[in-house]
Amino acid sequence: MHVLERGWLSSNNILFFGENENVIIDTGYVTHAQQTLELVKHVLGDRHLHKIYNTHLHSDHCGGNKILHDHYQAQIAIPEAEFYKVNDWDYAKLSFQATGQKCDRFEAHALVKPNDKLMLGDLEWVALAAPGHDPHSLVLYCEKEGLLISADALWEKGFGVIFPELDGRPGFDETRATLDLISELDIRLVIPGHGSPFTDVKKSLEVAYSRIAYLQDRPVRNAENAVKVLLKFLLLERKEIKLVDVPKLLHDIPLVDVANKYHLRFGVIYLGYWAVKQLQRAGAAEVRDMMLVNAD
Repeated sequence: MHVLERGWLSSNNILFFGENENVIIDTGYVTHAQQTLELVKHVLGDRHLHKIYNTHLHSDHCGGNKILHDHYQAQIAIPEAEFYKVNDWDYAKLSFQATGQKCDRFEAHALVKPNDKLMLGDLEWVALAAPGHDPHSLVLYCEKEGLLISADALWEKGFGVIFPELDGRPGFDETRATLDLISELDIRLVIPGHGSPFTDVKKSLEVAYSRIAYLQDRPVRNAENAVKVLLKFLLLERKEIKLVDVPKLLHDIPLVDVANKYHLRFGVIYLGYWAVKQLQRAGAAEVRDMMLVNAD
């Protein structure tokens, strides 16, 4: 197993080398697709990539699918509930339009259902349903070695935005149930969707449980976090944005518009001002010469 730890615009990529099959889990964002291909080629050398698995279909986890398929003719396997949406390329039902993000069109060749057994690196893994951040997300668990590929269900210090709650669908209880599921597994190493692999699972679960309680106590906090994350994502992609353009860019992202309408209730201009100030306060952006500039 070889873990490619990426930046926050792209998910981590996990490569497995097996006797009969080489596999990658998640492929990063489309802006980094060429970089993903070069990294994978470097790690694989003269070996072939046979299959791509996606833990879920947010654009930062599947944006390299097409370029890897085109280069290696790798088969693409995705969560069962997304199979027909992808092969019909129903952009409205997929997450890309709602989040204001992009993904090169690809075709799915196989589906993965909860409790399916997968052979990765000649070890048996089981796919487990992990709703919350995304209703159809999966995590992958290898009981023999105590390994968990947790996608965005558990990070070392939290988890991904609970997107379903923004437009009125349930997500908080589902997130808690997924954390309960993870807490029952015997895990010695977690490989998250973002950030470094970690071993102190108990501590990370404590942080995650504390955070879900904090968000559930006042759901507006989840909406605030989502707006900040989606603006930061745009900034990571573009590097800098004219301040005058921020309100319209945010308004044009359907999930931001919904989150604002039902939770924040800001005017469009003030929403842009507020979001910029939030990124500045977090040290995630700077304002220079009337431009919002990315800060790592």
